[in-house]
Amino acid sequence: MKFRETRLAGAFVVELDKKEDDRGFFSRAYCAREFSEQGLKTQVVQANLSHSDKKGTIRGMHYQIAPATEPKFIRCIRGAIWDVIIDMRPESPTFLEHFAIELSADNYAALYVPDMFAHGNQALTDDAELLYLVGEYYTPGYERGVRYDDPAIGIEWPVPVTVVSDKDKAWPLLDVKLGARS
Repeated sequence: MKFRETRLAGAFVVELDKKEDDRGFFSRAYCAREFSEQGLKTQVVQANLSHSDKKGTIRGMHYQIAPATEPKFIRCIRGAIWDVIIDMRPESPTFLEHFAIELSADNYAALYVPDMFAHGNQALTDDAELLYLVGEYYTPGYERGVRYDDPAIGIEWPVPVTVVSDKDKAWPLLDVKLGARS
C-alpha cells in the first residue's frame, strides 16, 4: 500500500500497490503491519457497509468523542463518492479545516480517518457503496455531528444535494469564535 498524508495531520489517502499481470491485479486492501509502520491505529472492531441509492445523497458529518473515538478506514466498492473529513481536534493547528477526495470503485483509493475527525460523503453516482473498517464500537451517547452545509466549514459538494437524513439536517451550526456549538 502507498500512504500519502493529507494536509490534515494523521489523515491519509491510501492507494493500492498493484501487482498486475494478464489476469488483472492483486493488492493488499488492508495490512495491520503497514498501518502500524505509519503510526496508524490497527484495531478493527466493526466493518460497516453503506449504500446510497441516489446520486447527490449526503451522509454525515459524524464523529465520536472520548472515550469512544472512532478511527475509520474507508473504501468505495461500487460507484463513486465525494468523501469529506473535518478535523475536530481543538488542539490541532488544522482544527475545523476539511479535506475532500473522490473515492470510487474505479480509482481504488481509500481514506484513513483518525480519531476526532468528522466524516461524511456524497454519492456521485446512483447505487454508491462504501465498506469501512472502524476501530471503535458505535456508541450513541458519544456521537456528535457537524451540519453538512455549515457555513463555518464551507464544504463545496460537487453535485446538487438530493437526500439528507433528518438527523444530519438537525446538527447544530458551529460557533467558530468559540469552537463550540451555537
